[in-house]
Amino acid sequence: MKKKIIRITTVPLSLSGLLQGQLKFMSNYFDILAVSSKGKDNALARVSKYESVPTTPIEMTRKITPIKDLIAVWQLYKLFRKEKPFIVHSHTPKAGTLSMLASKLAGVPHRLHTIAGLPLVEATGFKRVILNIVEKTTYKCATKIYPNSYGLVDIILEHKFTNKDKLKVIANGSSNGIDTSYFNPAIFDDNTKKLEFRTSLNITKDDFVFVYTGRLVSDKGINELLIAYDKINKQHKKTKLLLVGTYENELDPLLPKSMEIIQNNKNIISTGWVDDVRPYFAIANTLVFPSYREGFPNVVMQSGAMELPSIVTNINGCNEIIKDKEHGIIIPVKDDNAIYRAMNYIIANQEEAAKMGIKSRENIVKKFERKRVWDALLSEYECLK
Repeated sequence: MKKKIIRITTVPLSLSGLLQGQLKFMSNYFDILAVSSKGKDNALARVSKYESVPTTPIEMTRKITPIKDLIAVWQLYKLFRKEKPFIVHSHTPKAGTLSMLASKLAGVPHRLHTIAGLPLVEATGFKRVILNIVEKTTYKCATKIYPNSYGLVDIILEHKFTNKDKLKVIANGSSNGIDTSYFNPAIFDDNTKKLEFRTSLNITKDDFVFVYTGRLVSDKGINELLIAYDKINKQHKKTKLLLVGTYENELDPLLPKSMEIIQNNKNIISTGWVDDVRPYFAIANTLVFPSYREGFPNVVMQSGAMELPSIVTNINGCNEIIKDKEHGIIIPVKDDNAIYRAMNYIIANQEEAAKMGIKSRENIVKKFERKRVWDALLSEYECLK
């Protein structure tokens, strides 16, 4: 009889995106149950269909909502008492706190939580105090913490959230690795189709394309990126900036000046949400990802697998995927001048940049292939007694 593992995220998008394919793989070895909020249009049901595992909806919010959080803890506790899992493994901050507390109260023997970034790093004042307490509570209730980058280990120890013995990085980092057969530029080597796609976005064959993929929020460095690109574009007219992602105006809005730049600069193309980012990488020349904080960014691995050089900030995760001047350029955080200089360097050294892109794919295949991460996590599960 297979042992039961309950995997938990706050929203179903994290199960289907952050952990895509992983639950299905693990179901070959364990009895898997996936838990998260129901999501828009019952997104959790689609996770069940894609991953071929049962799901249970328990509503959780990404904000601080004490009453709703207590209700969720109670519902999780009842679920754990009923299902009696061997392991509860959570991802995302809110799901981690609620499920680690509930699983400890329910007597679950192995309570695992993966850290994929620390939002509290950018918080200040009373909010920071609260988030620190919540973080320490999560770690105290867990039996094992899996930071998904080595840089996160240093941050966790620096803030004294837990002791070193409780921490372990799976494989070389990342929560799920990258399917390099899917993120493969060879799939998109039809130049006619690429030209058609560029034309549909009002990008000419002579344009040099910078791309950003992710949430369009301040924490991702978008304000600085827009200032830098607006300056670059005045000097290099044959450039375009692709912004692939959605705004989160309630949680982390961009500055009014940034929205003004997007509206006024016709060479900035904002696509909104897309289901498949690969065509956008295929027509781009360089990724720009100036985030303030990350766990282990999928975007940087995806673009690297698609043979793009990257301009990234010197933060954990990014600086573990990208080696400066080998796979791209590493710049300081919150520095629009540094982004501008890096963009200028890439434009002036396009042959070198293309070679960086080729080395990037080689690096991703070698260190972050998805199956490598899955096998390492499976070994971790099987070692638990």
